[in-house]
Amino acid sequence: MYEIFDRIEKIYYMILVIIGVPVNLLAIVILSRGKCGLSSCTTRYLVAMTTADLLVIITEVILLQFKDDYFPWTFLDITPVCSVIIVLSRVATDCSVWFTVTFTFDRFVAICCQKLKTKYCTERTAAVVLATTGILLCFKNIPFYFTYEPGWITDNVPWGCYNKLSYFTEPGWVGFDWLDTVLTPFLPFVLIMLLNSLTVRHILVASRVRKALRGQSKGENHSDPEMESRRKSVILLFTISGSFILLWLVFVINFLHYIIRGAIRTFSVYVFQQVGFMLQLLSSCTNTFIYGVTQSRFREQFKNVVKYPVTSIILFIKKQNN
Repeated sequence: MYEIFDRIEKIYYMILVIIGVPVNLLAIVILSRGKCGLSSCTTRYLVAMTTADLLVIITEVILLQFKDDYFPWTFLDITPVCSVIIVLSRVATDCSVWFTVTFTFDRFVAICCQKLKTKYCTERTAAVVLATTGILLCFKNIPFYFTYEPGWITDNVPWGCYNKLSYFTEPGWVGFDWLDTVLTPFLPFVLIMLLNSLTVRHILVASRVRKALRGQSKGENHSDPEMESRRKSVILLFTISGSFILLWLVFVINFLHYIIRGAIRTFSVYVFQQVGFMLQLLSSCTNTFIYGVTQSRFREQFKNVVKYPVTSIILFIKKQNN
């Protein structure tokens, strides 16, 4: 049973790479061009989130999950190298999660805090917030480099990355591991749900007030450009944050199960753990599809980018024939 599930995992990871890498790259190119009808501030956050998702696929799936099957006994297995890759994978995962939080907070300010909006929701502020968040997450994950030791040493070269026993026994490392789990994903879970609930509450109140002022409460039907723009922004926000919560939910439930009942070694528990990890990685491929579903201009730009190589080849062939 374990072997069958292992094969399923390998196929799943291969599909993630085949789809996730080109899709995220296309999304980065399209969003960076700034022709999707989004504000420069929102574009900054979406580009950062997509870049972090791409790095998750590269570090976690390609360099870690595929290492033993496709790159056996290479420099990637040298202890300092694989330790750095693990740290980079953790940084990429944390950035993917916390960039979602910063985006959620930015949209909360844009919708609910009109006085603060003009100062906070700017391209420069977005750049500062994203850079600061990324730097802090890098420093936060550096200690993980020192939690690994080699499995064996050949010709004075350390090979393999195995957790030191002290990581599971010493109070300092145990506390650090708990802090890591709280920061990703428990605290983001709470913040995203709190910010979204406050945003929904504000929208419902504002919607009733605007309808009353515009006479819609008496049955009149007027178009409201501001509410329509806000509706599109909210759809994008809730779809992204909702996708994050759903895809990380199994991971959170599994961790809570571990806290309550302790470590249980059964096949069903193993499958549940791995499914949680697989869904967590899937969250690194969903944002681009969300952009395509919720943003009509993004779909247009996506089609243009996909068609461009084909049309260029056709034009080149026609020129050569003429």
